[in-house]
Amino acid sequence: MESLKLAMIGCGKLGKPTAEILESLGHDVRCFDIGFDTGYTHEQAVQDRDLILIAVPTPHDPRYDGSTPTSDLEPLNFGYADLVRAVVISEKYAPDTSIVVISTVLPGTIRRLFGQMADRMTYNPYLISMGMVKEDLRDPDIIIMGTQDGQATRTTEMLDCIYTQMQPLAITQHRQLGTWEEAEATKIFYNTWISTKISLSNMIMDVAHRVGNCDVGVVMDSLSKSSKRITSKRYMTAGMGDGGPCHPRDNIALRWLAREMDLGYDMFSAIMQAREAQAANLAKELIKQSTEHGLSIYIHGKSFKPGVPYCDGSYSLLIAHYVQEMGHTYTFIDPLTGAIPPRSVQGVILLAHDQAVTYNYNKEQDTYCEFEGGSVIVDPWRKYKTTDESIKVIYYGNSRTT
Repeated sequence: MESLKLAMIGCGKLGKPTAEILESLGHDVRCFDIGFDTGYTHEQAVQDRDLILIAVPTPHDPRYDGSTPTSDLEPLNFGYADLVRAVVISEKYAPDTSIVVISTVLPGTIRRLFGQMADRMTYNPYLISMGMVKEDLRDPDIIIMGTQDGQATRTTEMLDCIYTQMQPLAITQHRQLGTWEEAEATKIFYNTWISTKISLSNMIMDVAHRVGNCDVGVVMDSLSKSSKRITSKRYMTAGMGDGGPCHPRDNIALRWLAREMDLGYDMFSAIMQAREAQAANLAKELIKQSTEHGLSIYIHGKSFKPGVPYCDGSYSLLIAHYVQEMGHTYTFIDPLTGAIPPRSVQGVILLAHDQAVTYNYNKEQDTYCEFEGGSVIVDPWRKYKTTDESIKVIYYGNSRTT
């Protein structure tokens, strides 16, 4: 590709190595940093450029860096003053140039702070580890790009060209384009996912140390060999919560063990509290739709998963509990559990079971009965399709408006 004229605003731990890679690829890069002289002022760096890349810090108060206890401190958002300043000054001196923000932000930030810039603003965070910035840029887990509406733009096309140079294989294998919010969420939850894995692994270490005759290395090596459910794409689709005769009760028992061993923390309570709050949120959505449309509530699927009659630990039952607790009634539809479906129903229908979607057990029958016109389908799997325009389908967890 032809050489691009780029500005890098913020030349610290991330911006500097990125600029060096871009220069090595033949691009013309001007750098500016408020902390030291780069040979350019901010105004000079951004003028006559194809893209302006911004990699300034979004810092916390130093007390929140994790080197001292933080769980008792008041939660704080990142600090965006430097980012806002960098964008405002860049826009002032180069009002027609597209800006690419690399800095870490929370979901909703780009639209809230810079939404007026529309298709001139792209969010393109990096997933890198300090000390391995260049290596991670050349071999990334994911290439994330976010635009106002999740569609490709001239800017994302230019970034595609840059990353094709930098990472010939990764651009096709790992590229993810979405809205600003989807890119923001991917970045921040990527980091949190790693933190959670580390905390779970170290929790097993604590248990192994206390229980006796247990080497955490053997346990972790065993778990790492589980390429079907733990280290795979399975359970990476949001939908109905965990259920069955094992998982919920295992967490409950581990709550007891954490207290018995005096671990000093209880991750299992947090997992179960989240499971219950998430079920209550779905119940609230059903009630909201029921009230708004004057329709009865149906829960399509009573057992803990389709294709079995067992209701042990059923997430559908938990949602039903909250519906009832909030003063409303419901009806289950699930033939294997004795909740025999009518030929057709009209109502607010939670699609807890979609046999072809959720577990792929039975592709011959997607639903247990016909959904009549005027119904509202609440689909946490976000897969249900219908040609009946009178049926309202809510893809729970997808708040896109375009």
